[in-house]
Amino acid sequence: MLDDAEFYRWYGPWTPPSPVGVASLLAGLPVRWWIVGGWTIEAFTGVEREHEDIDVSILRSDLAGLLSHVGSSLCVWTNVAGSIRPLRSASDLPDECRQLWVRRDGSSPWLFDLLLTPHEGSTWLCIRDHAVRLPMAGVLFEHDGITYQRPEITLLLKAHLDREKDRADLAVTLPLLEPSRRSWLRKTLEQLQPGHPWLAEI
Repeated sequence: MLDDAEFYRWYGPWTPPSPVGVASLLAGLPVRWWIVGGWTIEAFTGVEREHEDIDVSILRSDLAGLLSHVGSSLCVWTNVAGSIRPLRSASDLPDECRQLWVRRDGSSPWLFDLLLTPHEGSTWLCIRDHAVRLPMAGVLFEHDGITYQRPEITLLLKAHLDREKDRADLAVTLPLLEPSRRSWLRKTLEQLQPGHPWLAEI
């Protein structure tokens, strides 16, 4: 894995906006989008935390609508195992691609990651295991007019990394989760990662 300095040397700088900034960049987008990752924890808990980047998601089937909308204002690139290529048409998306990078143009820094969410109709599928599924209505929440992924889903996806910041996110979020959502997190984490150290806390 590249350290930060080496990463920036090869791929260029990043200047991620805030969620409000993302909302401005995607204003008028005709498909649903939402914030995922660490910003969801801050939106849910109200506890400020550091953010190295910002991750946005759309349904995989909505990619054509997004590209059509941002085509003249943003440049979208595929990222497959560190290999990046410009993406002008949804039909050119590699099957194995799950992540896109977005910037204004070739001379500008990268703005945000765009994650392509797998789904079956209006049913959300967990990117790590498609057997884990929820109705989209149970996946999202709104805060200050911006849509975010539910924090228990963010924690589920963070658990495999188990970094210091992930454990901090777990600590501030758990006391605020409704019992049913906390139960879902515990059962699903046990399903995906039996014996995970977080299970004792959840």
